[in-house]
Amino acid sequence: MAVNLDNIKTTFSFKRILIPILIGIAFSIYSLYASKFNLSILKSIEFSIPYLLLAIVMMMIRDMAYILRIRILTEKKLSWKDSFQVIMLWEFSSAVTPTMVGGSAFAIYFLNKEGLNWGKSTGIVMITAMLDELFYIVAVAITLFLIGNSLFDIDPILGFDPMTYFYVGYSIIITLTLLIFLAILINPYFTKKLILKVYSLNLLKKWSGGAERFGNELIATSEELKGKTARYWIYAFLLTAFSWTARYFVLNCLILALNPDLGFNLIQQVKIYAEQLIMWVIMLVSPTPGASGIAELSFSAFFKDYFPENSHAAVAVVWRAISYYPYLIIGLIVLPWWVAKGEKRRAKSKNLNTLNDKSNEN
Repeated sequence: MAVNLDNIKTTFSFKRILIPILIGIAFSIYSLYASKFNLSILKSIEFSIPYLLLAIVMMMIRDMAYILRIRILTEKKLSWKDSFQVIMLWEFSSAVTPTMVGGSAFAIYFLNKEGLNWGKSTGIVMITAMLDELFYIVAVAITLFLIGNSLFDIDPILGFDPMTYFYVGYSIIITLTLLIFLAILINPYFTKKLILKVYSLNLLKKWSGGAERFGNELIATSEELKGKTARYWIYAFLLTAFSWTARYFVLNCLILALNPDLGFNLIQQVKIYAEQLIMWVIMLVSPTPGASGIAELSFSAFFKDYFPENSHAAVAVVWRAISYYPYLIIGLIVLPWWVAKGEKRRAKSKNLNTLNDKSNEN
């Protein structure tokens, strides 16, 4: 089950990372071309600097809430700096992988290399996923109850009915949440048996020992999580809701920033928030890195009426420039830093083992 740290440079080589980044950019460019993108239109739009700055602040708040949540879920075993690195690399991984895949597998690896065992790393990442999905299940259910299917009165996306996209994505979210809840909090023993069954196959049998250790670690993590107080879970869920709400407010602020004549209307702002909930579920089923292409097309379909004619594609660029592209840049900066830290830690551990061996010989 373990990953060899010696291969970390190969695993995270910039050549491998560059490919999904270029694919994502290519899909974004195509979607803008299909939307008749014109940068000159963006230059002609009047905008509000305070709301634009507030949109950026909202993304910072969102990340801060995620950092605080990972600190809580790991019982503060990660420092603030380590938590920042893990979250930024997690977001970077999500940005360069298809949305339906996400960065969870990488997040497990990052947490493991920060000192958590594989079972605990997996359990924490799966719990964060469960909290995220639970927020969506509740928020979307409330949204549909209050507003109804009128939210789907938009143009088809890539020839498909948006409602079809949505219900496929929403079904995936509900199924994933139930599976995580059952696998981690209800019956981790069955999860372990299932893992051992898979690793009993001849092709995987040589890793069965590691699989059993992983299963034991997962059970220990489950027992630990089940022993947490209601306050612990409420706090973690509130941080989840706070983080995602801050992320959605980015677009609310952006619409107000680039359309000053719109004015602040509470009912309208709630509707914009609700439309984003539906749009995100549609983005979930995207096969492209970071939902590139689908995100821009979905944005145009949902929010074109909030902007002057033919300007929505240009606004989509600003939206992605605040909420998506920064993670590509930050990830490329943090990744070498994190790799170097891991190599120093490994070298220090190797030297310590060498000294211990020499001491034992004497």
